[in-house]
Amino acid sequence: MFDSQELVREIQEMRDDGHLSDALLRRAVREIAASDKRSSWVGVYLLNQEGTELWLHNYVGSPSEYVKIEVGQGICGTAVAEKKNQNVPDVSKVDNYLATGPEVQSEMVVLIRAGDDVFGEIALDSEEAKAFKPDDEVEVQQVADKLAEQLMAERR
Repeated sequence: MFDSQELVREIQEMRDDGHLSDALLRRAVREIAASDKRSSWVGVYLLNQEGTELWLHNYVGSPSEYVKIEVGQGICGTAVAEKKNQNVPDVSKVDNYLATGPEVQSEMVVLIRAGDDVFGEIALDSEEAKAFKPDDEVEVQQVADKLAEQLMAERR
């Protein structure tokens, strides 16, 4: 995967230098995508103010037709609806999967949250089945937690 502690340190340095969430989210997506060769697509979705839709913030990979996803729809929307990360080893087994391409076989979605407040998520697609392990989720969660600190600070 990638060195989550190093990325968390870099994000904190960016925060200390006055960068806002937009720059931090971009940095996280680019670093995860560049350092994890299993991922064919890495993106951040942010939850709208009403809490009803996820809006694609930025991504690395092929363009996505899913720039808005309703809460409860697909793996990304399910993560928010259930307030629970999703690690799906075989997307073909998910009834409401939003197919981003025929080559995608597995997906992991990690919530960007502080307590019960969900701000968005980091989504990773892979062309490999069973690509993401529990340790990968832990690594991405560390980055998501650091991003949540900034998003919460900006919403105060």
